[in-house]
Amino acid sequence: MDGHGDGRQPMLGKGPPSHRERHFTAGEVVRDVIMGVSDGLTVPFALAAGLSGASAPSSLVLTAGLAEVAAGAISMGLGGYLAAQSEADHYKREMKREQEEIIAVPDTEAAEIGDIMAEYGLEPHEYGPVVEGLRRNPQAWLEFMMRFELGLEKPDPRRALQSALTIALSYIIGGLVPLLPYMFISTVQDAMLTSVGVTLLALLFFGYIKGRFTGNRPFLSAVQTTIIGAVASAAAYGMAKAVQAR
Repeated sequence: MDGHGDGRQPMLGKGPPSHRERHFTAGEVVRDVIMGVSDGLTVPFALAAGLSGASAPSSLVLTAGLAEVAAGAISMGLGGYLAAQSEADHYKREMKREQEEIIAVPDTEAAEIGDIMAEYGLEPHEYGPVVEGLRRNPQAWLEFMMRFELGLEKPDPRRALQSALTIALSYIIGGLVPLLPYMFISTVQDAMLTSVGVTLLALLFFGYIKGRFTGNRPFLSAVQTTIIGAVASAAAYGMAKAVQAR
């Protein structure tokens, strides 16, 4: 006998089984990449198709396409920067307001902690010590209110610049794909057909990867992304042909 009344053997040297959590935490970066590549593939593709429909030479299509890629990358990168900066400014304003309320009406703010806890099914005697603990730690109290009352996460101070660079670079990478055939094929119709094939394959691949990262069905995402790009380019090409026919 080992001294255990229930006959179980002791698990010496063994703790609880290790648990490694695998959560995807790069959501903002992926969002920026998706935004940049998606527009980068679609807009220059539609522009090139439209110019090709107007029988412009490959050199002109390439020049206009590269100019659009440069302008689009700067515009979208700046938009991403301003959006991230606005988010940071909004967080700072709300944090200042919440801090003032904690100082001015602490009892009211403490009661709000209880209300938040009650939403999770906790009783007053269960969340009471938590409320008192937060009241003794003003910084933790402020962070708790920002996250659970207002639903705001503290933004990374480097987020605005990172977002701008990520979106701009992604736009450039996506935008060069439909323009590559025009760099090597002098006949505009042949270049356009090659561009269509290359870009549709890129849209399929990108849509599939996007679906994997966003949790959507990859094949459905691939088809939807490809259809959007195809419709945009077809519309631009048809419009150019219609104007040229007049």
